[in-house]
Amino acid sequence: MTNNDTDDIAAKRVFPEMSTGLPELDAVFTGVFPGDNIVFQVDSLNDYVPFTKPFADWAHREKRTLNYFRFADHPEILDAASGAHVYRLDPNEGFENFISAIFDVIEKTGKGACYVFDCLSDLAADWFSDRMLGNFFLLTCPYLYDYETATYFALLRNRHMAVATGAIHSTAQVVVDVFRQEETLYLHPQKVYKRHSETMYMLHRWEKGELTPVRRSSVTAEILASVPQAWLDFTMQETDVWTQNFFKAHEFLKKKESDATAVTAEAERLLLRQLLSMILSGEPRILELAERYFSLADIVAAGKRLIGTGRIGGKSVGMLLARTILLAADPAWRDRLEPHDSFFIGSDVFYTYLIQNGAWWHRRKLIKGEIPLSAADEVRPRMLGGAFPEEIVSQFRKILEYFGQSPIIVRSSSLLEDAYGNSFSGKYESVFCANQGTPAERLESFMNAVRTVYASTLTYEALAYRAHRGLLESDEQMALLVQRVSGGRYGSLFFPELAGVGFSFNPYVWSEEIDPAAGLVRLVFGLGTRAVDRHDDDYTRVISLSAPLRRPVAELSDAYKYSQRRLDLLDLEANALVTDEFKNVAARARGLPVDLFAVHDRAAEARARELKLEGAFSYALTFERILTVTDFVETMKRLLATLQGAYSYPVDVEFTVNFSAPDDYRINLLQCRPFQTKGDLVSLPLPKNIAPGKIVLKTRGPIIGTSLAERVERIIYVVPERYAALPAARAYELARLIGRLTHHPTAAAEGADRTIVLIGPGRWGTTTPALGVPVNFSEINTVRVICEVAKMHSGLVPDVSLGTHFFNDLVEADILYLGVYPDREGYIYNQEYLDSAPNRLAEILPDAAAWAEILRVIEPDKRGINLSADAVAQEAMLYVG
Repeated sequence: MTNNDTDDIAAKRVFPEMSTGLPELDAVFTGVFPGDNIVFQVDSLNDYVPFTKPFADWAHREKRTLNYFRFADHPEILDAASGAHVYRLDPNEGFENFISAIFDVIEKTGKGACYVFDCLSDLAADWFSDRMLGNFFLLTCPYLYDYETATYFALLRNRHMAVATGAIHSTAQVVVDVFRQEETLYLHPQKVYKRHSETMYMLHRWEKGELTPVRRSSVTAEILASVPQAWLDFTMQETDVWTQNFFKAHEFLKKKESDATAVTAEAERLLLRQLLSMILSGEPRILELAERYFSLADIVAAGKRLIGTGRIGGKSVGMLLARTILLAADPAWRDRLEPHDSFFIGSDVFYTYLIQNGAWWHRRKLIKGEIPLSAADEVRPRMLGGAFPEEIVSQFRKILEYFGQSPIIVRSSSLLEDAYGNSFSGKYESVFCANQGTPAERLESFMNAVRTVYASTLTYEALAYRAHRGLLESDEQMALLVQRVSGGRYGSLFFPELAGVGFSFNPYVWSEEIDPAAGLVRLVFGLGTRAVDRHDDDYTRVISLSAPLRRPVAELSDAYKYSQRRLDLLDLEANALVTDEFKNVAARARGLPVDLFAVHDRAAEARARELKLEGAFSYALTFERILTVTDFVETMKRLLATLQGAYSYPVDVEFTVNFSAPDDYRINLLQCRPFQTKGDLVSLPLPKNIAPGKIVLKTRGPIIGTSLAERVERIIYVVPERYAALPAARAYELARLIGRLTHHPTAAAEGADRTIVLIGPGRWGTTTPALGVPVNFSEINTVRVICEVAKMHSGLVPDVSLGTHFFNDLVEADILYLGVYPDREGYIYNQEYLDSAPNRLAEILPDAAAWAEILRVIEPDKRGINLSADAVAQEAMLYVG
């Protein structure tokens, strides 16, 4: 409820009038009503304390619950004798945790209580942000009002910008200035909501238990003239703690440049540490890396490209850190890396957007479990249609003026994203802006991109990921990384020549020639969306950096068949991200060095000659010359090894590459994060002498994940022939049903997850039902193994999808991947067992009994079912007994 929603305070309040404990102050306010939030604006905390003790005494006499929120560095306002319940909070644990702790107390206490807060100005210092102080009050004040409380706040006068004071003044019911002249206190009410008297807004002198209006103009003028008016005084710039700290660092660097002996290394280190905690991360390992590699000048430079305040998030930190690490290792990287001129949108802008557009409360209910995560979509229209503060819109315009009509991308960069232990791979959106049209059109397109990324924080997939990893109640805020799209313009088409993802550790050893420690790259032509998103209509090139010409097993039979045919690019004329055939782009993109990326498909040329086809396009994107003529492989191997060495952890990166000549290219390092692999690959030989009749499945690869030998407690099996006959809509129903099974209470045993093996035709997680089962990852994140079987129709091939978001989810969740080719030598697929074993589906989910012919749930009999997998030898076997 806001102030404007209330027509008659007294009539709508359940509890009788409250009191300040000072009859004379009650008289000035003409009463204190339930719901009043009273803000004392003071020059010193000593001018706030005289009002808190009488208020506490009154609460004690009236047997009202009094809660005191203690969070500031200043001395305690209420001592133990006051009778207050003291709640000690730490603002450094994050805005979300801090305000949730306060709201929990309010909800637990119920209506009619009294509250005293420490000085609010300390929150701005702890959060380095006046904007977040304003956001805090915009949420807390109405909540206290709804609970019919009487609450005291203090705010230091002339210390805050309008984003804080405006929010506080517009939301509080009572705002009063307190001045001290010598030993006398003067009160000057600025706002008393829905109340009025002839003398209410006059200056009042507080003496001998009386508050007397100052009626002589000479005395009023003497008192108020001595009070600085920051809103008019050009000598008093209204700057928040954030700006003050960056300005201090800027002045320090100027002083150091003019006279290095005038500053100390210790002073610089302390300044750097403060700015790092403000702008980068609260994660200790990331902070340690940042302190080791970033200079104070680096962080000041980042601050100059920041919109709003707050942290810049994991993706931005990773991008900046990776570049700095490489340059520190070898300055020659400067000639190989494409410069970056990105902008950052601080996390505080996101929080302001949530609050001002009425989405914060829905988000809180989702996080607190008051409504199911499936209700996340209800707030999506509000997120996609929200407004931004005008000062932020003005800065958005400046970004677009800087980039002109160059294509840009708005990328998620949340506080928890790309950290040690949690990648959030593909959970949040990134949006390309072709950035064409009038300034107004480009601005609207840009703001829609920002809204889209913000809205992606409240999807079921993102929230389910956080819940599964125990992060639902963590302080998660969304910062943004705004990057110039790397690439070149060919007529109306814009794209990079190469893009991809790289891993310093290769979890897929498909050949004895492969050294996992050398790393792996998944490479595409055009925008990198084809490398990180799973596209079932095409293929990419997966490259072991230790054996770059050694293709995965599935591709050995026909390298041309498994080559990329489609690419994503920006069509500037259409002002959109589009997908097109490589042959069409090659024909339109004059000057494109096609021979550097593609080779002639001689078989296709021969077929064209036989058919007498003129001008047939015979190029295939194999990247053979990139791998053999250029030093790209060695460069990527060195890049990944350098970053892994600095992180002391495997890493994955996203990049683009653009060539001027085969020996002259630039790499744009777009992001870098810890790769959530579970460690070195170890060999675990399969048991011998297992009778063929007991083997359910046997594969010789692909196998991705850690070697294991475990008892299997449940198999969930999709019957290929039955599934192939399903209409697409029914395939999605089946996917939802599988999600229910994998999260059913029987999927856990004695508090631990069961070992569940998921077996199905084609590709798990596909968006095309004809190619596999279209589950979301959140629906299968409890299984131990997924198995893709090449059996449903001819041409169906399991897809390892190395480097995609889906693949990263599997690795992060330590889910073992198996591919099975029933018709190949060395593979076994015992369909007779899978079709005839008892089906427990109807027992577990009675309402799903009609699906029993398509979906089977198999649990072991007394003989048991075992799985043995050797990721190094690329062998796995599922067997009975």
